[in-house]
Amino acid sequence: MHYLIGNLGHLFVIVSLVAALVSAFSYWKNFYSTNDLTKKSWLVNARIAFYMHGLAVLGIVSVLFTIIYRHYFEYHYAYSHSSLHLPGQYMVSCFWEGQEGSFLLWMFWQAVLGIILIHTQRNWEAPVMVVFALVQAFLASMILGIVIPGLDFKIGSSPFILLREAMNDPIFKTNPDFIPADGHGLNPLLQNYWMVIHPPTLFLGFALTLPPFAFCIAGLWLKKYSEWIKPALPWTLVGGAILGLGILMGGYWAYETLSFGGYWNWDPVENAVYVPWIVLIAAIHVMMLTKTNSKGLKTSIILVIVVFVLILYSTFLTRSGILGDASVHSFTDLGLSGQLLLYLIFFTAMALALLAKRWKEIPSDPNEISVYSREFWIFLGATILCLMGFQVLLPTSIPVYNKIVEVFGGHSNLAPPANQVEFYSKFQLWFAVGIALVSATAQFFWWNRMSKEKLKSLLAPLLISLILFAVVISVAKVYQPTYLILTLSGIYLIVSNIKFLSSVLKLNPTLSGGAIAHIGVGLMLIGLMFSSGYSSVVSLNNNGIPISKEMGTEFNRDNLLLFINEPKTMAGYDIEYRSENLELRNKKGYVRKNDIEPTNDPFRVVANKDILYQGKKMYSAKDTFEIYPENTFYEIEMRKNGKIAATLYPRIQINPQMGGFLASPDIKRNLDRDIYTHVSLTLNREEEPTWSKPEEVNVKIGQRFFINDYVAVLEEVNRVEKIEGVELTDGDIAVKARIRVEGEHEPFYAEPVFLIHNNSEVGRIPDEINDLGVRILLANIHPQTAEFTLICDARQKDWVVIKALEKPYINVLWLGTGVLMIGFGVAAARRIQEFRK
Repeated sequence: MHYLIGNLGHLFVIVSLVAALVSAFSYWKNFYSTNDLTKKSWLVNARIAFYMHGLAVLGIVSVLFTIIYRHYFEYHYAYSHSSLHLPGQYMVSCFWEGQEGSFLLWMFWQAVLGIILIHTQRNWEAPVMVVFALVQAFLASMILGIVIPGLDFKIGSSPFILLREAMNDPIFKTNPDFIPADGHGLNPLLQNYWMVIHPPTLFLGFALTLPPFAFCIAGLWLKKYSEWIKPALPWTLVGGAILGLGILMGGYWAYETLSFGGYWNWDPVENAVYVPWIVLIAAIHVMMLTKTNSKGLKTSIILVIVVFVLILYSTFLTRSGILGDASVHSFTDLGLSGQLLLYLIFFTAMALALLAKRWKEIPSDPNEISVYSREFWIFLGATILCLMGFQVLLPTSIPVYNKIVEVFGGHSNLAPPANQVEFYSKFQLWFAVGIALVSATAQFFWWNRMSKEKLKSLLAPLLISLILFAVVISVAKVYQPTYLILTLSGIYLIVSNIKFLSSVLKLNPTLSGGAIAHIGVGLMLIGLMFSSGYSSVVSLNNNGIPISKEMGTEFNRDNLLLFINEPKTMAGYDIEYRSENLELRNKKGYVRKNDIEPTNDPFRVVANKDILYQGKKMYSAKDTFEIYPENTFYEIEMRKNGKIAATLYPRIQINPQMGGFLASPDIKRNLDRDIYTHVSLTLNREEEPTWSKPEEVNVKIGQRFFINDYVAVLEEVNRVEKIEGVELTDGDIAVKARIRVEGEHEPFYAEPVFLIHNNSEVGRIPDEINDLGVRILLANIHPQTAEFTLICDARQKDWVVIKALEKPYINVLWLGTGVLMIGFGVAAARRIQEFRK
């Protein structure tokens, strides 16, 4: 039992909490001290305390990762999220799979940002760091894991509790020091490279919403109502980029890993991240306007506060258990819902109270905003973005509303939208059109004071947009009215920003960030329209025979039944199901299930023949090697003009954590489209197959015969001394036949055994060729005629049901995301450089 390391982790948590509180108090005293010596003393204390907090957080991270990496399964966190067979690259994912680890990741990023602020924001340090340290104290309390005696009130959930403390299992009563031999392991669905980088990126985005909030509160506190904008804007831009990148990573993970056929499912947890980001983008635009004048100052303050409050609200939604079954992504309640609610209420109330107190003092421009001014278009765009976010927020919050009604003794039957993709998309589409049109037009008002006379400058980009629009809809055959409007708005957004970009690059390339980002948004809108709006099923069952009477009409229409080694035509390809496979552990590739034999260890197998992958020899016959047993990969070969165009490996896994049968797609990527394929139904190996009526045939060595329409030949019959699973005595005689059966692509071999025990008892061991669905029994031996009696029967061949979607021009979407991030990067770099000057 490794008690010391867990106790050390607990100590670091306590130190981090106390140090954060001491730092907040010391910065507070520094701000209000009038004596220079006292002021400096409190400042030194505050910095030392925050550095201690940062070191303690680093200590917690180091201890928890050590427990996970060294497989100390006496600790509940390591047992729940790690295992001996987990690949090294996914060990780090175990760290943030649980609630405690994700809180710690969030706290780590904010500790890093706090230290950066201490060294770069000396003029704002004290008031900003008071807010920072208080937020850190709340997060530290989330992983404290103590119970107040007498009150039965729990503060936080510790990642360092022992397994015996978390599980009420009888074994711990008889053996308190019991340590499991292996852990539960990381959810196989999360064993993906995107899950190694997506959560840290997302939580860094969460953390980056704190600096703008802290500067805003400091500005209200110091009565520097507009001065806070300049130091906060670079942080806001970087936060918008990083949080957006995290969201995009999550979408790409969903596209590659889940089988709902897209990249965004409007799940409540997805929405809880999307809404703060949308409002953050609105805040960025208003802050850029406010930096040079007082227009929109109050709006900037409100939006920055709302963004941080929404981050706290999303945390409450996803971690309190209030979503229940509304989301497959939400965490279960660890008893932290009250604490999370307090966290949300405290910072919301603090911000609103300070804002209300200072509201009348905040300067504002009494002049009416003209429709020809850039301010009008910025505010219009920000309004649309906020409406866009809150249209998603309100239905997502239905479980919260139901809970509030329940708390006050009522009962509410409101339910989230049944078809959430259709519900949200029909509103968000029109908001996106509005944003595209406003963003495209606003560029002409950004640098120039427009008037009615100057509006003719809009004619050229409008004309070019209409010409390009006509070309696109003609070539791509876009006829649906809604999609026509979305396409036109996306093209107009791209054209107007390219025109603006060409002017800006001549003047000052560092000013090009906004235009580049808007071009990225335009590309994303067009990519979204094609890849989602014109996504089509290409695995159509055109033979009129239902695949399964138990499934509905839609399933039988949109899915394709593939028997092994029998090609069919789909989307211009000849496709063929070739084999069931497992993934190799220590080498890149797959091994066919029929080419291996299991061992007592589910992660180790023995090769029954040379293992080849893509023509390369991976292992020799009789080699023992490691595999990943969680997933079964179905080899689907796609041919065009007789040549292999792609080999896909869609997978399934039996995952009780995520509801049982889970399918993950594999994708044939083309420049103009993706073929997105996943498994819908598979053969149930636990059911006993139905065999045909046995057929008896007498053959000689070298003689050809037919088995279920396959050509076969008896190659040899030899006496053997050993039979796997059978103990032979001196008087036993065992004979093994070797029969070659010519499959569609390669020969297969069956080796049935004929056994005479104690010179009287006859035994027969049949052999089955799974790929061909045939079974052969060596029934008798006729020495007089040199013939052998074989009994052959057949079953239905192995099969798999697949669904394939065509995603046209989805690469335009991915291109747009990249351009958007480049634009964010250019804009952030400019603001950082500007602030340094």
